[in-house]
Amino acid sequence: MGRRWRYIGYLRPIIKLFDVSILCIFSIWFLKLDVNESVYFCLFHSIFWIVLSLKTNYYEVYRFTKIVKILSLSFEQFLIFTLLVFFYLTLYQGFDIEVSLVFKYLGLSFTVILSFKLLINYSLKRYRKFYKGNLRTTVILGDNIRTNQLKSFFNDNPEFGYRFLEMFCCKEKDDFLDRCFEYVIENNVDEIYCSMAELTQEQINEVVDFADNNLRVLKFLPDTKDIYAKQLRIDYYGYLPILSLRQIPIEEPFNQFIKRSFDLIFSLTVVVCVLSWLTPLVAILIKIESKGPVFFKQKRNGLNYKEFVCFKFRSMRPNTEIQTKWVKPNDNRVTKIGKFIRKTSIDELPQFYNVLLGDMSVVGPRPHPVSHTEMFVGKIDKFMVRHFVKPGITGLAQVSGYRGEIETDKDIINRVKYDIFYLENWSVFLDIKIVFITIFNAFKGDKKAY
Repeated sequence: MGRRWRYIGYLRPIIKLFDVSILCIFSIWFLKLDVNESVYFCLFHSIFWIVLSLKTNYYEVYRFTKIVKILSLSFEQFLIFTLLVFFYLTLYQGFDIEVSLVFKYLGLSFTVILSFKLLINYSLKRYRKFYKGNLRTTVILGDNIRTNQLKSFFNDNPEFGYRFLEMFCCKEKDDFLDRCFEYVIENNVDEIYCSMAELTQEQINEVVDFADNNLRVLKFLPDTKDIYAKQLRIDYYGYLPILSLRQIPIEEPFNQFIKRSFDLIFSLTVVVCVLSWLTPLVAILIKIESKGPVFFKQKRNGLNYKEFVCFKFRSMRPNTEIQTKWVKPNDNRVTKIGKFIRKTSIDELPQFYNVLLGDMSVVGPRPHPVSHTEMFVGKIDKFMVRHFVKPGITGLAQVSGYRGEIETDKDIINRVKYDIFYLENWSVFLDIKIVFITIFNAFKGDKKAY
């Protein structure tokens, strides 16, 4: 009575061997190293790649893993490996090798490796969907909204390779667990999914014992309490498991380094390549149309609720309501040049100086004026969670349709939901995706950019 053969047990070694082989072959091809140097380079960098993959979880890809997650893992793996390659070559080779050759070697290697990884993922999904191979049979214990959603997921997404067989209602008879166990054995079921809301602790222990003794995969669906809907982190104090309410990836030192590096590189590029010539031009147009400063400065709340001064190009005539009143369509306070720079989001560009100063990030929850923040704190549930991370020039909520004026409570509630999702699911690839959507929307025009 053993577990079924899993493709991943064979695929992972094959994929690892392919990746390491590509790195070695392309290094010999591009870097023109002699025999001894090639042997050392391939040996050390094969070890670097495999050890690094254990840290980044590069090969921890499952049938339910999203493409965005795969790309994020790949980006992290490739970035750190690139740094290791340059460190090795500088230490042992000096500057004898042209930097352009190193980038060609890395670029082509990563392109081939990532393409092969995505091809395997795509091929397996097609194989499961159309040829019904690599399937895992499942049963569900419990009959409620969550279990029915899971049932629909299994039936509506054949590419993930789950074949749903039966749902057992915990409220029908006292012997439903015995019937379930018998069914699992007779039909050689691979995975059991249990609703925690419908089982007692004694019944949960019974299911756990059965799964352990019969080598079945056991997974639990959270109950209807809100706390179980969160991304909980488990730590151990000795042997005692402790649940942390919220896991924030950006708080990890390495992720902070990656995000800050991205912020600095992107912001410096914008400041040097765009703001250096655009600022004088916008300043002249602003001054021609109305009196007042070129830059609009406003206190906003940032990381840990700390106040900072946010910079923007001034788009309105000086007025007494500028700190408290949202801008509305056809607002007579907005100047002609102001309408244009607001529509194209040019007015937000000076905030890249805030990024360089460390008050903001390129991507994150949009900071609100202090007066608006004070208004929402006591009114909107979980509003303060946004301040666990640095605010951003753009954010997931903004590219999802919740930028600009807060017309109803629904607008701010949804904005907070997107912000919380962002801070709990951050990745460099998600930041890059949000930046590209923001740029696209700036050229296309956003109906809420007024």
